[in-house]
Amino acid sequence: MRRGYLIPMIAVLGFAFLYAPIASLVVFSFNENRLVTVWSGFSTRWYAALFNDSQIVDAAFLSLQIAAVSASIATVLGTLAGVALARLGRFRGKTALTGMASAPLVMPDVITGLSLLLLFVSMEALIGWPAGRGFTTITIAHSTFCMAYVTVVIRARLSDMDNSLDEAAMDLGATPLRVFFDITLPIISPALVSGWLLAFTLSLDDLVISSFVSGPGASTLPMVIFSKIRLGVSPDVNALATIIIGIVAIGVIAATMIGMRRPQKT
Repeated sequence: MRRGYLIPMIAVLGFAFLYAPIASLVVFSFNENRLVTVWSGFSTRWYAALFNDSQIVDAAFLSLQIAAVSASIATVLGTLAGVALARLGRFRGKTALTGMASAPLVMPDVITGLSLLLLFVSMEALIGWPAGRGFTTITIAHSTFCMAYVTVVIRARLSDMDNSLDEAAMDLGATPLRVFFDITLPIISPALVSGWLLAFTLSLDDLVISSFVSGPGASTLPMVIFSKIRLGVSPDVNALATIIIGIVAIGVIAATMIGMRRPQKT
């Protein structure tokens, strides 16, 4: 009997350890007091202050733009790399391509950010592009490391795919390009969506690499939040975090409901 209660207790303690700080953050985002640890009454003043803060609004808009563009570029390049590694068999340079596609997954962000900064500085000195650091450099940097994650997702999906479908289409006269767009791409579309969402999240969440490759006037949302909390957590940061938590929760609930309504395969 004691063993039967042990596992649920451990699970409850584990979830409490994970979600109690998040719940506390949400509660104190409605605190009237400027001190985030002293409750003095319910108020939504910090949400109004958040939307009136042009620095945070501009940083959030910039981060969403960078994340969308970076995720799209990473999805295209990662799909091409995943198809090459999963479907082209052995070819010259496959080992090098595999290593380069996997390196960003294990490379520390500090090393990646520093190397990209040195690359951009050298390119600007040699060819004059990119001129300074900003939206372009951050987008290139995010696309570079996000592509590795998309490659892993697409390659794993293609490895589980039945090759006989492609072979049957080519036996019927379809070209490899036609097979890819008419058969392979629709089948791996869930993996494409997953890869894009993963890349979007990683780009939106990145702080270290963005700090290396950004310049004046190009501060992303994580950079602005980090600069604010260095002087102490302010209530408007709690309000921002609560909004992000709400958006994520809505997405998770929607995905769960869609999955539950999908007919089960027999």
